[in-house]
Amino acid sequence: MATRKKDSTYSNNERWIIECDLTYAVNKIGGRWKILILDKLAGRKLRFSELKKEFPLITERMLTLQLRALEEDGMVKRTVYAEVPPRVEYELTEMATEIGPIFKQLSMWGSKHREKTRHSTPTRKL
Repeated sequence: MATRKKDSTYSNNERWIIECDLTYAVNKIGGRWKILILDKLAGRKLRFSELKKEFPLITERMLTLQLRALEEDGMVKRTVYAEVPPRVEYELTEMATEIGPIFKQLSMWGSKHREKTRHSTPTRKL
């Protein structure tokens, strides 16, 4: 991953923002694919190719980047087996497993409010 200057505006903002516990948590799971990857790994181990099949629209590069970020953040454990060809499996860490009930609640909230907004959103004219 690219490194940033320690005194850059982005780095300073990032340090300040993660002082908030909620923002820290959202930062760990934020991103287009992270929540979906964590959800697919719930209660099981998957290989890279199995994860790729779960998300046919994600590029291999993006999946790799998201898995690396989740591993760096302590959310995913990567195990490499000394076999030929090498076998690599991904699974949730204890920290990531703790967020499962929160994901379930968030999903229920999303379902409830998506239906409300679907029926109440006025048609926009361009």
